[in-house]
Amino acid sequence: MANFFKDNDDLQYYFDKGVDWDSLAQITEHDFADADGEGFRNTEEAVEFYRDIIEMFGQFTAEEIKPYEREIDENGVDFVDGEVVFPERLAGIFEKINELDLHHLPIPRELGGMNAPMMLYFMNSELMARADVSAMAHHGFHAGIAMAAVVFSALEGSSDIDPVTGRINETRWRKMVEEISAGKAWGCMDITEPDAGSDMGALRAVGEQDADGNWYVTGEKIFITSGHGKYHFVIARTEGADPDDPMGGLNALSMFLVKAYEDDAEGKRTRIVQLSRVEEKLGHHGSATCGLVFDKAPAELVGKRGEGFKYMLTLMNNARLGVGFECLGLSESAYRAAAEYAAGRGSMGKTIDRHEMIAEYLETMKTEIQGIRAVAVTACFHEEMAQKLALAIRYGELGKNEKKQMKRSMKSHQKIARRLTPLLKYLAAEKAVEHARTSLQIHGGNGYTKHYLPEKLLRDALVMPIYEGTSQIQALMAMKDTLGGIIKNPQAFVKRLAQTRWRALSSRNPLERRVAQLQTVSLSAQQHLVLRTAGNKVRGLRRKPIGEWTDELTKNWNPKRDFAFAMLHAERLIQLLGDTAIAELLLAQADKHPERADVLERHLERAEPRARYLLDQITSTGHRLLEKLSPVAAESTSQAAE
Repeated sequence: MANFFKDNDDLQYYFDKGVDWDSLAQITEHDFADADGEGFRNTEEAVEFYRDIIEMFGQFTAEEIKPYEREIDENGVDFVDGEVVFPERLAGIFEKINELDLHHLPIPRELGGMNAPMMLYFMNSELMARADVSAMAHHGFHAGIAMAAVVFSALEGSSDIDPVTGRINETRWRKMVEEISAGKAWGCMDITEPDAGSDMGALRAVGEQDADGNWYVTGEKIFITSGHGKYHFVIARTEGADPDDPMGGLNALSMFLVKAYEDDAEGKRTRIVQLSRVEEKLGHHGSATCGLVFDKAPAELVGKRGEGFKYMLTLMNNARLGVGFECLGLSESAYRAAAEYAAGRGSMGKTIDRHEMIAEYLETMKTEIQGIRAVAVTACFHEEMAQKLALAIRYGELGKNEKKQMKRSMKSHQKIARRLTPLLKYLAAEKAVEHARTSLQIHGGNGYTKHYLPEKLLRDALVMPIYEGTSQIQALMAMKDTLGGIIKNPQAFVKRLAQTRWRALSSRNPLERRVAQLQTVSLSAQQHLVLRTAGNKVRGLRRKPIGEWTDELTKNWNPKRDFAFAMLHAERLIQLLGDTAIAELLLAQADKHPERADVLERHLERAEPRARYLLDQITSTGHRLLEKLSPVAAESTSQAAE
């Protein structure tokens, strides 16, 4: 029988060796405090259950979804009388998922769930995306939104949680969570508006409060995945514009929960939020992408007014992790299709997988998928640990020292997750497109026909660098955090650069030397960007002690002027950061498990020359374009024209 988990050695490595299940199970099961009830007694019991789930889901996705991937794509979804209608096949798949109780996999038991870690949920997401990404995209808005409701209630303090067992006695949106867990509804997140995509400061939907304190949302949202769902987390403006707001208007946004419709006992639906349209898309035909109109729709404020951006980040972090695993599934599908076709296609006396160029294409795809999976699993682990530690700190009965230690651990996990999440979203999305394109090329003329899979995968992949934060936004986020960290603590950066250069020369482990050399190239690029970004500030610091640099460097910045050079090279920087992060993660794996050294070597063969090229681009290009774009140049051009 086909099984997308059992046929994937790399994914099995993470399940068996590469995931710290002990930490995840312990915090998810609240130190196994409910072992006498429904909970597990120890990590071994928990992991045995996790394995049963992922093996079962691996078979389900391979046998119940993959064979109908083309049918899902061709039939799409219908928009009838203002409602989205799934075709029979797709509806049947979700009925089976509901029968398997998989909508509520990570939801706490006391709310009708299985209380599994999000790690398991995301691993399952990769398997489902390998079968069909549009089905996976819709599936993600079941448990994902239910878990968001649980987390939001806990963060705002509207939950009653037992400090010993961690059981949720009451939570604000319990009915919603239980309804989603039962497969009777799902939710979505509504952010994008016409002319306000990446620029959230331009959002125009408003949240208004009446004299009795009731909230209402009015406005239009577009490109909402699974927007035909019942429950919507909506970002809307509640505060007036402040031109001096350093957050660019983000502090004026609030988060709301809006119920889009009500069904009566006979199943008759009354819509509160209208569906304006369902987009006709290039790919993802089995996923409904909706336009929505809110006209004084009753809403519940999440947290406090003006905190919408904070809550949105929680949603987006998890969404970007989900997209990372979704992209992995698509890339895996592209690689498998290409490898199978190449092994059976004869040319010039041998199958084409034995031809040198095709063999290198296939090995590159495999290597890049393995590298991205390292980032995905690591980012997921640290994000989940950070979120669950935050709740344990807030609701647990902790001694002073224990609380202090837990806060330190939480901040460490947050730092790693913040570093890796934009790298994952960028790398996984860009490579999903590249892998689908390579798979099509390996199929030759057949790949350009609808009879073979790659053309469908390429259409599906093209949205990955766009939704849940474009690749360019991820690059700017990574650049901002990286350079900002150097500017805040230049002494630490200088020390790190010196230590890395020393390891590149002195380490007895040749793989560690090569990783250190790669790190040195990345750090050199960062150093160049900081020096160019700081400009006159840095030149003025040469006459001052290094101890005074931090104070001087953190004052009087003009982002539009000072960061222009760094913004130009942000995508090159994030590629360097991504290659370096993968090398670091694979080196750590190879130190523990020598069989992983092969993956690292294959990655370094490709990353090393790419890093040198990117550094050369950063240090030697961009001056002409920036001069052309500068306000001074524009003013001169205007005057010349007059």
